Amino acid sequence: MPGRVYDQIFDIAADQFGYVTTAQARLEGVDGRTLVMMAQRGALDRISRGVYRLSHFPETRWDHFMAALMWSTPTPAVLSHESALEVFEISDVNPQKVHVTVPSTYRVRRQVPPQLIVHRADLGEGDKTVFRGLTVTSPERTIRDCHDAAMGRALVSQAISDAEREGLISRKTAGHLRELTS
Repeated sequence: MPGRVYDQIFDIAADQFGYVTTAQARLEGVDGRTLVMMAQRGALDRISRGVYRLSHFPETRWDHFMAALMWSTPTPAVLSHESALEVFEISDVNPQKVHVTVPSTYRVRRQVPPQLIVHRADLGEGDKTVFRGLTVTSPERTIRDCHDAAMGRALVSQAISDAEREGLISRKTAGHLRELTS
């Protein structure tokens, strides 16, 4: 039976950089207490309230972003601002914290981890995408958000050029963004 539970957890976590939430496990019939016991035995690491990671899952450079996305569960968070620029690898931005956007109606009921900056906005389907297995704001929305947050003209300009060169935005969209940011 323990192997079956681990397999259930693994199936959930495999597409999420090794992360699983208590709510996701519960949907698969795994009780939250089972996750606590698995953490005590070393099979899982407790990341934050209701968020666990398989202890022996290979690490990637994107892990901290997935942990940030899982923090707001069940409310869906989206990587945004400088963090989205980093995921897309556009501009030389080096964010010290992870930026996420949650719906404007989301109310924080627990302490925000110190490494997170939470933004609120109601995003349409065209404002978000999945890139590298992470939910992020679209390149266009990301650049607009960075501009609106007064990130810095040079970095925003570089993000536009990099996004156009990488085929993440069209020439026309790049032109519109350049007009907006000039």
